[in-house]
Amino acid sequence: MLTTLTMPEKTILHKPDFTHTPSVDQVGIIERAARFTKRSIKNETKMNGLLLSLNMIDLTTLEGKDTDGKVKQLCYKAIHLHDVFEGLPTVAAVCVYPSMVAVAKKALGSSGVKVASVATAFPSGQSTRDVKLRDTRYAVQQGADEVDMVISRGKFLQGEYNFVFDEIAAIKEACGEARLKVILETGELGTFDKVRKASEIAMYAGADFIKTSTGKISPAATMPVTLVMLEAIRDFYYKTGKMIGMKPAGGISKSKLALHYLVMLNETLGEGWMNNQWFRFGASSLANDVLMQVMKARTGVYQGKDYFSID
Repeated sequence: MLTTLTMPEKTILHKPDFTHTPSVDQVGIIERAARFTKRSIKNETKMNGLLLSLNMIDLTTLEGKDTDGKVKQLCYKAIHLHDVFEGLPTVAAVCVYPSMVAVAKKALGSSGVKVASVATAFPSGQSTRDVKLRDTRYAVQQGADEVDMVISRGKFLQGEYNFVFDEIAAIKEACGEARLKVILETGELGTFDKVRKASEIAMYAGADFIKTSTGKISPAATMPVTLVMLEAIRDFYYKTGKMIGMKPAGGISKSKLALHYLVMLNETLGEGWMNNQWFRFGASSLANDVLMQVMKARTGVYQGKDYFSID
């Protein structure tokens, strides 16, 4: 049965005492996340889920060897996923370094695909606040629609929660009209309780999205960690009336796994979050696997990987 969250009365956000956040039932979270993988999704429902997954992907290139040409090619793919299949959606966004934002913005034109930029000394976050703010402002000035920031995990793990809160709030202000995704880098936080605490800090500080990972370390996104964050979003919504987006990133390369994530999203937050305004996959390699499944459903046979561009 589908879950629908009802709108609570909106409240004014106050900075909570982050030393006291809910503890997480680790065994319960792991068992519940596993149950989402047991759902059977077939036929039209499966096809709808595959197309929705495509439309939720942030295609990403974040390498030192990125060039204008590579970014332009990625933008072309974002708009033209597989032209032999008419009616495919575009992806949600293309994510690049700040220096490549202008190139991506021009290449995407009026397609509706967003330009996301990492910032704040991605992926380590090991820099001064002044540098992080300049990084963010530069990305926005270049045309970024969205900014993906990383939290200061060292400060968080030292228990300096107010420092982390204030830094996120300052970056949010520097974003202006751009939406802010806050990357927790859950693989470095250690426990579900810390993931829950970091999620709450990010949301109260002004995040529009919370995101699991940079994709640069392992483990990246997992279903149990994502469920912890989804439940934090649900509870925050009930307290404040404010919707927050979710982005699992890294390690989601197969369409079957993406469908499991969508089941978990729907049963935890409901239909209101089942769109790319509120949910994203940070998984470029996922696109081709989904395309292979879509073409299998259409033609009855699998196409080889060589029929799809890497970038």
